[in-house]
Amino acid sequence: MAEISTIARPYAVAIFNLAKEEKALSKWSDMLSLMSGIVENEDINSFINDSKILDEDREKLILNICGDKINSSGKNLIKLLVEYKRLLILSSITLLFEELKDKDEGVIEAEIIMAEQPDKKLVAKLLQSLEKRFNKKIEGKVVIDKSIVGGTKIVVGDTVIDASVRGQLDNLAYTLKA
Repeated sequence: MAEISTIARPYAVAIFNLAKEEKALSKWSDMLSLMSGIVENEDINSFINDSKILDEDREKLILNICGDKINSSGKNLIKLLVEYKRLLILSSITLLFEELKDKDEGVIEAEIIMAEQPDKKLVAKLLQSLEKRFNKKIEGKVVIDKSIVGGTKIVVGDTVIDASVRGQLDNLAYTLKA
């Protein structure tokens, strides 16, 4: 896995620098998302991996599916990745690009784990308090996990805030064993 990210990082950095220069970070984000979604498609992935298929056919297929949703630089990226047999690392390139973009924009990702679906006001309030605490823009994603029983568990980068019933029970069990 480290090898894939090592190969993908220079591409992601180059795309990020180009996108920043063109002031088109969100456009590139959309294009990369589209391209990696296409490459991850099961049928297309098997087509790409077929050794009998010519590189020009791989390139044509992806460019035809993308159509006018990608610009000339995006088309050049596809051509380059096909030429150097790197098409299958497009998802890694996209992830690394998004990390660079979020870091540049001062945005960090938060995972909010709850036992049942919360209302939008509660999530908005949680995100607002997290933004104050971390002094950055927070993008949150709610994950439902019934095993936490109740309460909330929040993961922001390396920080874990565990206010779940399961977390409290685990702490109590640990304390009683000591």
